[in-house]
Amino acid sequence: MVIAMTIAGIVAYVVVNFVLFLATLAAADGVASDHKRLALIGGSVLLAVIAFGGGTLLLLLRKPWSRGLGLGLMIGWALLTIFTAGLCTGVNPSFYTDGLL
Repeated sequence: MVIAMTIAGIVAYVVVNFVLFLATLAAADGVASDHKRLALIGGSVLLAVIAFGGGTLLLLLRKPWSRGLGLGLMIGWALLTIFTAGLCTGVNPSFYTDGLL
């Protein structure tokens, strides 16, 4: 059960990340150029809080389904960071310095 919920947590995080990544880019596009980095940093922090804050809260429930789901959220964040070189989770420094927006 824990393994199935871990996989479900990874998939859930990928879906949440995709929606919030697009929302963050849309929000950054709609603000003045001075505040684009602030919008991107806010989106990155929100994604990390969902992954690690939500994952920790689920782990603290100490139920098999919640442990798997919490681990899945954290593993999902780590996998997306690795596979997208930090672009989808906002931890790539070049995203803020090279003028991608």
